[in-house]
Amino acid sequence: MEDNVRAAIELGLDALGISDHYILFPDRQIHWSMPTTGLPDYFTGLQAAREAAGDKLAFRFGVEADYIPETAGRLGDQLAQFPFDYVIGSVHFVGDFPIDESAGHWDALAQDQRNLTIQKYWHLIADMAHSGLFDIVGHADLYKKFGHYATIDLSEDISAALDAIAESGMAVEVNTSGPRYTGEAYPCTNIIRQCHERNIPTLVTADAHNPAHLIRYFEIGTAALKAAGYAHQATFDKRRMELVRF
Repeated sequence: MEDNVRAAIELGLDALGISDHYILFPDRQIHWSMPTTGLPDYFTGLQAAREAAGDKLAFRFGVEADYIPETAGRLGDQLAQFPFDYVIGSVHFVGDFPIDESAGHWDALAQDQRNLTIQKYWHLIADMAHSGLFDIVGHADLYKKFGHYATIDLSEDISAALDAIAESGMAVEVNTSGPRYTGEAYPCTNIIRQCHERNIPTLVTADAHNPAHLIRYFEIGTAALKAAGYAHQATFDKRRMELVRF
């Protein structure tokens, strides 16, 4: 975390939020997530990073937590124990199927199975918004990472999910890790436009897993927001959202 703080200061950023992965899977530990018992140690690390930032950088305490219906209640109890500034809600699994782990998982599916998986993904996004546990929707069309798309009309499913997000008051991130894989951010420009039509707040995030990537492809994300009609981005402090101009 402190490496990211130093990199952010060197880049001249005004603020930095750290949001590591936290996944409460029903029956196993996910290897790329912090341990299910890891929030206290994680929060201690966040506090140390804030001290390292000093007065050179506004530092925000975040976490990226997966929405899993079977553990949502327990997740809410865990998150409530810590004064986070923001919580990103993500869907990395549809049941046991890993959305973004490898192309091979998608390659092994027949197209009708891919269609059903993507449809279920959007249903989980809607349910996540209804849960009230999160502030930001993470990488909203992550399933396209390896070039697999639905061949059925999902407009109603996507619309229902976006309506739920708008009703919840959540923001949608424009995640600029997408161009590394797909040439465009998560979500795509069409979904960003639909967010704007619903007055859903948005913000550009890098999903940086390396200090060198803190603002990677930000110009792509910002351009996508401006093209959709946005003039403001969402920021968070103590789970409260504020809109600021680009």
